Amino acid sequence: MAVKYNDLCIDIRRQLITAGDGNPTMTARELVCAASGKSKEQLLADYNIYAPTDVANKAMELCARRVSGEPLGYILGQWEFMGMTLTVGPGVLIPRDDTEIAASLAIKAADDMADNDPKVLDLCCGSGCIGLAVAKKVPAARVVMADISDEALAICHKNATDLGLSNRAIHVKADVMQPPPAYLGKFDIIVSNPPYITSADMQTLDRSVKDFEPNIALHGGEDGLDFYRAILKNWLPALKTGGKLIFEMGIDQAEPILDMLRAEGIGVIGIGRDSGGIDRAVIAETM
Repeated sequence: MAVKYNDLCIDIRRQLITAGDGNPTMTARELVCAASGKSKEQLLADYNIYAPTDVANKAMELCARRVSGEPLGYILGQWEFMGMTLTVGPGVLIPRDDTEIAASLAIKAADDMADNDPKVLDLCCGSGCIGLAVAKKVPAARVVMADISDEALAICHKNATDLGLSNRAIHVKADVMQPPPAYLGKFDIIVSNPPYITSADMQTLDRSVKDFEPNIALHGGEDGLDFYRAILKNWLPALKTGGKLIFEMGIDQAEPILDMLRAEGIGVIGIGRDSGGIDRAVIAETM
């Protein structure tokens, strides 16, 4: 049965509401745009035009995937982050708004060092969202993005290439649980959004996260702090004296992370908070 684009969006929206989607109107439009190849503006202009049967069927298939809990970013294959359109897939986390806080701290730190061509390391880089944001906003920065996952590094490489940043933003395979390869040298800034979900909280995650996003990028150990300990133990020697260390962190993790930094003799110089006043990132400086 033929259906107009407007009615197709309404039908999908109804299903999404029943499934508990947090923003069913936006999601319905995104799915219909993906199925039809139309921009949001084109879709609005064509609301009263009948959708081809294959487009309507494709849109309903995408809707079924979303209803099953699959994240919208994976269905679309891309996600917006700080003005960049990034490829995403099951091998990497979909960038969150919270990560913009750590990225903004890294951008500011790199911009302050721009006269000296700062060398920046994005540890546990995933899609490369933080490192690429730094490279985009600070043309003088040279960025290395490191991850243990080959799938993540492939996505990271694609994003750097698509954004025209691969000449200043490279990727390497590295394990934060081991000391860094000597060839990497020392960095002016190390920034990381490591896995930080506790073992207990892993069991209570929304199914769109728990069942679809990579466990390796989420689970931070029993107390969620294993990767912070490892970075401080293994990677701190790769940070220059006077260099900046930036961590994204989970709710209620600020105090133990600040204690760890101080125990290493690292001076905390700032905290980044989200719109609710929750500590989400810390920037510190080596002495």
